[in-house]
This record gives sequence, C-alpha cells and structure tokens, in this order.
Amino acid sequence: MFEKILVPLDGSELAAKILPSVVELAKKFNSQVTLIHVCHTEGFGTGEAAEVAKAVPAEGKKVCETFLSKAGKDLQAQGVNVTWTCVEGVPAREIVGYAHKNKMDLICMTTHGRSEVGWVLGSTAERVVTHSNVPVMLTRVMVFRPPAHLDEEYWVP
Repeated sequence: MFEKILVPLDGSELAAKILPSVVELAKKFNSQVTLIHVCHTEGFGTGEAAEVAKAVPAEGKKVCETFLSKAGKDLQAQGVNVTWTCVEGVPAREIVGYAHKNKMDLICMTTHGRSEVGWVLGSTAERVVTHSNVPVMLTRVMVFRPPAHLDEEYWVP
C-alpha cells in the first residue's frame, strides 16, 4: 500500500516527532523511507545580502547531511529501509516535486517544524497538503512550555 514514504525534516525536534509513526508504517508495509531536507535558498534579496546567502547553503548542506545521517541510521537500527537526501529551494515546492518525481506513495510530516507556528501563518505543511497529489499524513505536535512565572518544581515531567 505504502511502498515509498517521503519524510520531510527541517532539523527541529518537532519535525522529528513524526519518526515513530513512520517506523510503525514502514514495518507494517515493508516500505522504503526517504528522509528529505530542503535548504531554503530563495527570497534572500539582492546585493551583498544575496551574496552572503549564497554561501550559506554549502554550510547548511553539511549540517543537513549530518542530522539526516543520524536520523537515517536511527531508523536503520530499528529495521527500516531508509535513504536520505538534501535539496535546495523552496521547501513545500521541493517536497511536492520530489514526491511526484520519485513516485512516492505517502508524505509523512508534522504540522509544525522549526517555526513552531504551524497552521497559523501558512506553513510548509499547509502548502504541501494543498499542492500535493500524493497523500499526506500530518501529525499534530504540541509544544508545552510552562508559564515563566511558575517554578519548575511544580511541573511533573
């Protein structure tokens, strides 16, 4: 049913919360999982700022490959057949394009990633759902932060 699953990750803990569900699906359907990270490279302006921004992807790609490699090896250790890739561009556009081009059967991602604001401001997840012809499984993640005025001792882990 889901032979090929695409999992977009942005390097945040929130985005990685999809991984336990992906492991479960991959084991159940004997799926090939592909982890993808998109280094956002558009919209950095012009002039000197644009030149500086062009240098960022090379360093960002190293960081991307490091965290995807770790996540991939963690999934392999759990018995999942997994590959990973880093691409450059606009995240939603690249995710949808990769899924279509590589004939993915499912995209699995969280509603929130690095920004933690998710649906409120028109997130990557929303754009993927809107533009993808591939089914998308979204997992809602909650961020809980106790009010700053309360001491930590009152909160049970």
